[in-house]
Amino acid sequence: MRRPARLHALTGLRFFAAINILLFHFSNPQWFGFLAPVINAGYAPVSYFIMLSGFVLAYNHAPKARAGQLNKVRFWKSRLIRIYPIYFLSLLLSWQVLSEAYKAYTHQMFWLGMVLTPLLLQGWVPSIATFLNTPAWTMSAEAFFYFIFPWMAKWKEPERMAPHIAKMAGVWALGMIPGTLYIAFNPDGIAHPDRWSYGPWLQALKFTPLPHLASFVFGVMLASLDQMIERAHRLRFLLGVFGFGAIFSLLSLGSAIPFALAHDGLLMPLFGCIVLGLAGENPLSRLLGARPLVFVGEASYCLYLLHFNFWNLIHGSHVLNRLGLARFDPWLSYVLLVALSVLALHFVEKPAQRQLRKWMGA
Repeated sequence: MRRPARLHALTGLRFFAAINILLFHFSNPQWFGFLAPVINAGYAPVSYFIMLSGFVLAYNHAPKARAGQLNKVRFWKSRLIRIYPIYFLSLLLSWQVLSEAYKAYTHQMFWLGMVLTPLLLQGWVPSIATFLNTPAWTMSAEAFFYFIFPWMAKWKEPERMAPHIAKMAGVWALGMIPGTLYIAFNPDGIAHPDRWSYGPWLQALKFTPLPHLASFVFGVMLASLDQMIERAHRLRFLLGVFGFGAIFSLLSLGSAIPFALAHDGLLMPLFGCIVLGLAGENPLSRLLGARPLVFVGEASYCLYLLHFNFWNLIHGSHVLNRLGLARFDPWLSYVLLVALSVLALHFVEKPAQRQLRKWMGA
């Protein structure tokens, strides 16, 4: 079965999503003027990445699965080969914070983190979900979603658009339940939860895999909807523009949007509009599918997973001070993070993947 065409615009957008997460962690949103609400909600692109993962997997593999041509073991091997080289590099680079982690956790939780993190299981324990490398919690969720995907990929292809959209709306509604329950019961006793808030139940909502499952399922179902719309249909362009505009408008409302809903679930349909728009043939997809954006977009996984590691490496070594370049920080650090991520892609991720394919026969 022929492999579907690559959707370059989605790769280009991945770069901006990863940059948004980077700036969310290492900047002051007020530096960015009218974009401040977007930077301040830099957690939202994680939900986009999870939904996009479901979409891309279904886009590439669902036809094979429905035809009985998707080998589960081979699929799982390919996913492990895809994510683990850079994940393993992030673990190696986390030696910089190992002593701090030892002091921050109880001995029991520290060693539990040391065992579960290499196994991609740390996200199932909220208190250690961000152990050693904060962004790595998502890989626990992705590993779980990869495991169940071969069964999801066999779902019957929808025949009509309206019933399928209704089912997707149902998945969206289910995805809103965890955040709604958190708001209703307020188990942590936090008056107005925001990005700085901490509580055990909020940790579970933010970092454990199950609250994010609806986003992944929505992405899988979105791939079927994508097949029902012609690539050059004008509707795609309108959906893309609407998705971007609506997300910006909602995020501009700031604290008026409950954090527990905005963190995951609320923006799901709007992300879907953007994906459908960029998967088409229109000015928007051509803009974000430009070669320079695709080039850096291919390193978005490296940038996302390694930006904490590289940031600690740059500032822990004081290299910018030694070179007399500290006055250009943090802007120079942002450029270095992107450059290091591109290098990691080409000199670590891709060579490691080629070698693993030979060893694992995938």
